[in-house]
Formats: sequence, structure tokens, C-alpha cells
Amino acid sequence: MCEKICCGVLLVSIVCFTSEAADPWKDSTLGMRAIVKREFIADDFPTPSVHASTLVEVAPGKLVAAWFGGTNEGTRDVGIWLSRSVDTWSIPIEVANGLTGGTQNPCWNPVLFKTDSKRLLLFYKVGPSPMTWWGVMRESFDEGVSFGDAVNLPERILGPVKNKPIQLDSKTIIAGSSSEGHSLPPVWQVHFERSTDGGQTFSRIQVPTQKDSPAAIQPSILTHRDGTLQAVGRTQSGRIFSTRSFDRGLTWSALELLDLPNPNSGTDAITLSDGRHLLVYNHTARGRSPLNIAVSTDGIVWKPVVTLESDPGEYSYPAIVAASDSLVHITYTWKRKKIAHVVIDPARLSKLAE
Repeated sequence: MCEKICCGVLLVSIVCFTSEAADPWKDSTLGMRAIVKREFIADDFPTPSVHASTLVEVAPGKLVAAWFGGTNEGTRDVGIWLSRSVDTWSIPIEVANGLTGGTQNPCWNPVLFKTDSKRLLLFYKVGPSPMTWWGVMRESFDEGVSFGDAVNLPERILGPVKNKPIQLDSKTIIAGSSSEGHSLPPVWQVHFERSTDGGQTFSRIQVPTQKDSPAAIQPSILTHRDGTLQAVGRTQSGRIFSTRSFDRGLTWSALELLDLPNPNSGTDAITLSDGRHLLVYNHTARGRSPLNIAVSTDGIVWKPVVTLESDPGEYSYPAIVAASDSLVHITYTWKRKKIAHVVIDPARLSKLAE
């Protein structure tokens, strides 16, 4: 691993593989022309298990990533860890834990989101399990260098459950959320949380369900040029779901299943400035390998264009953002041991999709 000393602080830089045999991505990537950078956020992570990364660009060339880490998912020592990058990634630090009223609970699924007002919000969940967790939020006004006190979100408001919100204008923010453990089917249900005051408060908007509705969670929100919003995400039905809103997120259609497979694993998606949509997901009905990127112009028909990982193991829970320089950044869980970071040039994806 390459290291750099800056002002007495050890910064973790791009992983430098010394031989072909040492490269964990060797012979596991298709569409190499689109990939401009690969690295791990750190070589040695402070915890034995890491998962569920989130990523945001706080300023041109400046990224912040977070994830949950501890002994294992769901153990009481799991906290939220964070690293900042300006060319190189800083040593991960723990920025939140689940200590509440003298009781230690695990943390889950952080989500970073920068509002138009330049507030950086860190959402995460705390609780014994996804069925019983609650939403927590912290704010930063210095691009993630420091955060204010943890604030519990109101009852029934969880915050974005895995993937980033979108901001439609200076006041309107839409967060994709979901809950698990309903007494009536589907047990997993998608909902949205909508703010009209720039993220100060949120209201909950349920998606219509029927007894045969797919059990689904963890939506990502796409934007279409005609103003339609679309959300896609994880199900227990072997395929990715889709739902649409034609009124800026006030109401949503019943869930439908796309043709893309989903092995009951998290996904993430974005809409590029040119109107294309990118989805990062596991293109398989079982397991969490391979990990793929697909592109679509309408949100319905998707074409896989890049394979990020295909070796045995778990490559999962991606986060994807488009940076100010038009490059696309992706982080994901690498065998529950590391958080990987890949940079994609979306201009090259058009050629791959032909």
C-alpha cells in the first residue's frame, strides 16, 4: 500500500499492487475502458468487518465516505466510520456509536447528503435490528471535519434508509426509505420522506401495497427530463423493483418488477446530467457476486455495461455519485473486509452500450 505523510498525519492513498497476482481485480472486470481508478479507502481498516458505505462530494475534488464497522453486522460495537479524500483518503475515524441512555446498540446504514445550503447531513440507524431500529441525524458545516450532536428523528421518520436523497429545489428534498417487520404482507415496505423546508423536517409518504406486492426496501431515486421521479431497489422477489411519481414525490405508483435480477441485496442508482441512468447491482438471482453497472435511457430497459467484480465472495451494497467533473464515483463492500472505491468515466459507457 502507498502511504503519504502530510503535516504529521498519515494519509491512506491508492492501493498499489506490486504484482499481477496481488491484484484482487485481475481478470474480474469487463469494460475496463470506462474505469479510470480503483482503490481501497484504507488498507487496514480499524474494525474486522465493514459494510454499507455511503459517498458524497462536498466540494470539487473533495469526497467524504462513511460506512458501519465493528466485530460483525449487528454486534453492539458497530459504529459509523468516516474517511475524507482530497486525492488521498484520510485514516478512518469513528464518528458515531449507538450508545443511548446507557445502552449500547449497533449502528446501521449511514447515508451522507449535502444540501443546497451546504449542510452535510449524516443519517444512520441505531437499534438491535432492522425491525426495531430508529433514525438518527448529525450535521456538519465544515465538509465532514466535525459533526454536531446526534439527534433522534421523529417517530416513523427513519431518514434515507440506505441511499442518498435528491434535492428538487432549495426547499424540496425527497429521501427513499423503507421499513421491515410489518405484520401484514408485504413484510418489507418502501416509503418516502419528503421535506419542503430544506431538510429541517420530513413527512412520510407510503407507497400503495397489495397482498401480492413485492417485499421491497432501500429505494434509489432517479429523475426524468419530463419531471417524473422513479425509484428502483431491492426485493425478495428475485428482481429489482420500480415505482414512479408524477407529482414531485407526493404520491407514488404501486411497485412493479423490472427484468433485472436481484439476489435480495442492496443497489444504488443515479441520473447523469445527460439524462442517462446508471445502476450498480448484483446481476444474479443468488449470491453477491458479480457486481455490475447497467445503463438505461428510460429506467425500464437496462443494459449491463461493466462488471466491477466477478470472483467468488461478497461484493455488495454500492453507493454511486456523479462528481462536479462529470466522473462517477462508486464505493462498495469488498468481502466485508474493505470498502472499495472505483471511478468511472461515463462518457466511455456510451461506446460500451452500443
